Amino acid sequence: MPISRLLIANRGEIAVRIQRAARELGIKTIQVYSAADADSLAVRMADEAINIGPFQAAKSYLNIEAVLAAARATGADAIHPGYGFLSENPVFADAVEAAGLIFVGPKGETIRTMGDKAAARGAAQRAGVPVVPGSEGHVADLDEAVKLAEKIGFPVMIKASAGGGGRGIRIAETVEALGAAFDQAAAEAKAAFGDAGLYLEKFIGNARHIEVQILGDGVNAIHCYERECSLQRRRQKVWEEAPAPVLSLDVREALCASAVALAKSVSYRGAGTLEYLYDEESRCFYFIEMNTRIQVEHPVTEMITGIDLVREMIRIAGGEPLSYRQSDVRLSGHAIEVRINAEDGSHDFRPSPGKVTALQVPGGMGTRFDTLLYADYTVSPFYDSLLGKLIVWDTSREMALRRLGRALGELKIDGVITTAPLLQRLVEVPEIRSGAFHTRWLEQWLMTTTKPQDAMMEQSNQ
Repeated sequence: MPISRLLIANRGEIAVRIQRAARELGIKTIQVYSAADADSLAVRMADEAINIGPFQAAKSYLNIEAVLAAARATGADAIHPGYGFLSENPVFADAVEAAGLIFVGPKGETIRTMGDKAAARGAAQRAGVPVVPGSEGHVADLDEAVKLAEKIGFPVMIKASAGGGGRGIRIAETVEALGAAFDQAAAEAKAAFGDAGLYLEKFIGNARHIEVQILGDGVNAIHCYERECSLQRRRQKVWEEAPAPVLSLDVREALCASAVALAKSVSYRGAGTLEYLYDEESRCFYFIEMNTRIQVEHPVTEMITGIDLVREMIRIAGGEPLSYRQSDVRLSGHAIEVRINAEDGSHDFRPSPGKVTALQVPGGMGTRFDTLLYADYTVSPFYDSLLGKLIVWDTSREMALRRLGRALGELKIDGVITTAPLLQRLVEVPEIRSGAFHTRWLEQWLMTTTKPQDAMMEQSNQ
């Protein structure tokens, strides 16, 4: 069934991104918003907008009944969840379809399987995809966790089965540390996701975080190559690029083929991402989890393939088959994305809400800025601090780095402190330029930087 009126159950830059894709398909957009987002760019751009509650996410963007009521009131025939909030909630996906609406994403049963990290691990094993040594499912209690950890060897990683965004994860190097980490991870998982379920994996030090973008229509599936996401702080991604600079051609082909095999095995529908750890020394990769939604970092894949992932997932949800065969997907050049947050890098990345008094957006060839900002917009303290994503493309990684440095120099966001100056420093770091980094590199580098210098550079952005 073709989609004619799309309700966007999200906010910020992803809501704006979805609106643009929908409008290009001739689809009317309906934007939900909380009391804190009444003046947002997404509300201003939408064909229609409807308030769904107060600033608290639990009473607005996470309120399934409020979202469905808004869809009924506005005559929407489909709902796009974006990322975060309800995007990977199988109950929400089921409720949307039960209400006679189209959910732009996979079916609830697929989200249940692949959104639960322990279940996804089992699905990967059945599809012949290598996984990190660890538990076969949920770990029942600490005693079971200790026995398994002693079997696979320390250090180990305790992870929330229903997790995301780096929450509910702890690393333990001894039995004693495992006891405290287990309880902490369970408590954090319960608070963040309403599910205290945990599983255990062998911790692979100095690994690369590589993910593969896939598209599926429930019958066929293709990959759109991989992304390198190793530059992280507290397991939150800061910088992403595509393709991964570390992979050889044979490893890339095997990695992407494994992602397609897993997507086909669960009859995947929509856009999704399969995440892997890559051990550069052994040249081995291991599946760790799947994100059953569009990713924050999807633009770098769009830049190297020319495929509009959001538009494609809307088309698929409307009942159309994949527009592309695998042979149609070509890798071209190199793309890098950096996340611009309203955070003070000189004070432990403290959030910096406030009014944007002036905005200068970088332009030029191969430069894109996906943002929620406009001049005089007030950045809310109630939600994620992401202001926008600066994405650049060029014919090589070296030229993409040069373009990124130039674009960061052009970006001006006055009135709030941002992470842009810190990112501009990163562009010039030798390990970044050579691609010699891993998932723990950024935190180690941040510990060696001098805060007075950070503070001076942050102030220069005001």
